[in-house]
Amino acid sequence: MSRKTGFRKGAGFFTLMTTLLIFLLPIQPVQAAERLQDVGDKVVIVIDPGHGGENLGTTENGHEEKLMTMTTALAMYEELLLYDDVEVYLTRTEDVEKDIKLEDRAAFAASVEADFLFSIHYNASENHDFFGSEVWVSAFAPFNGYGYQFGNELLSDMRNIGLFIRGVKTRLGNSGNNYYGIIRYSEAVGVPAVIIEHCHVDESRDEGYCDNDEKLKEFGRMDATAVARYFGLKSSVLGVDYSNYSLAESNDTMPVSFTVRDSTAPEVCQIEFVETDYDTGLLSLKVTAADYDTPLLYYTYSLDGGQTFLPREPWPGSDALTGRYSDTFTLNLTIPTDTTPNVILRAYNMYDMYTESNTYISPQVYHYPDSEEIVEVLAPVQDTEDSENAPDSDIDTIPIENNDVSENNVSDNQEEREVSFLSFLVICLVVVFVFFIILLISQAIAGLNRRRYKR
Repeated sequence: MSRKTGFRKGAGFFTLMTTLLIFLLPIQPVQAAERLQDVGDKVVIVIDPGHGGENLGTTENGHEEKLMTMTTALAMYEELLLYDDVEVYLTRTEDVEKDIKLEDRAAFAASVEADFLFSIHYNASENHDFFGSEVWVSAFAPFNGYGYQFGNELLSDMRNIGLFIRGVKTRLGNSGNNYYGIIRYSEAVGVPAVIIEHCHVDESRDEGYCDNDEKLKEFGRMDATAVARYFGLKSSVLGVDYSNYSLAESNDTMPVSFTVRDSTAPEVCQIEFVETDYDTGLLSLKVTAADYDTPLLYYTYSLDGGQTFLPREPWPGSDALTGRYSDTFTLNLTIPTDTTPNVILRAYNMYDMYTESNTYISPQVYHYPDSEEIVEVLAPVQDTEDSENAPDSDIDTIPIENNDVSENNVSDNQEEREVSFLSFLVICLVVVFVFFIILLISQAIAGLNRRRYKR
């Protein structure tokens, strides 16, 4: 089951559950719409490679964001130059001695009469547990609508290459204005601006998308294509024409509801027992959760009552571009053997606020042969002396090339069987020979006795 955000908060748990079960709104597809932003015959674009100089940006996992953004921005610049009737500028074309102030970047965009400023960035999180792509936009109309239409285009492409989508988002500072300076200063001079956070360099599910220059350049080309679709550009060089391209439905008089920052955690998060198998470790739980302002993005769970949590996972059915998500799903867990799990689940919304569920406490311990026990049972038993003198080894890592060892073993076994059979024949012949000699001796003695008796 899916739901769309935007409901009012209920007064209590039963009200919330009733709303969940009865008053679900039907899902509506994203509507195609005309471009909100009106531009002239020639489009002017400013690309802002984030950071620079002494401002390195994130340096997690050996990356240096200021260099990454430069690589991506240059590729975006070169790609956009292939389109007709477009002027493209960069706020910097190489690393600079000192970081350029944000207000100076915005002032430069205004000086060239830019239609849009795109600020290029890469992401990291404090606990290294976030993953995915996001676009930050103005919280105020009409700039919010412009940013959402562009962000929807770019993030749709990000999703197509396998990245998780964290959404088109806004953030306000304590003064009630846009929190991010490049957006705030650009808007002050009448230039729409967005921040593109391509992916998280410190999370394993994202790092593979940005671990070399070619991948960074590909991000730049993707950015350029999204810009071309947003502005309806065409290119005689590339043979494309986006003149009649329709964008996601948006609004130039009020912000898109689920781009507005949610300051509250999800209202509902519950788990309940479905079934289990103590002999295999399978435990199935039903998860029910809801946030009435923004979609749910992630979940994580703990097996030890909340002391430790596993890495985050995407929330089933989550679509940060439309505000939809599944409000119920079945969580299938494999419980480690000799464990009595106390399960707690956390549901995270689009702004990384979470609510913890109730605790499911297993009534008994799970015990079943795990992989280590199986290996121990199958491993050959060695004498103590042999074990002490033998080199350390793992029977699973002994290389067998071209089945030579197996063939030699078969040959040795065959030879042993042949030797054993020959030995058996020799023994039989010796026994027969001895028996024959004894028989002859017996007959000879009997003959002598008969002759003596006749005399």
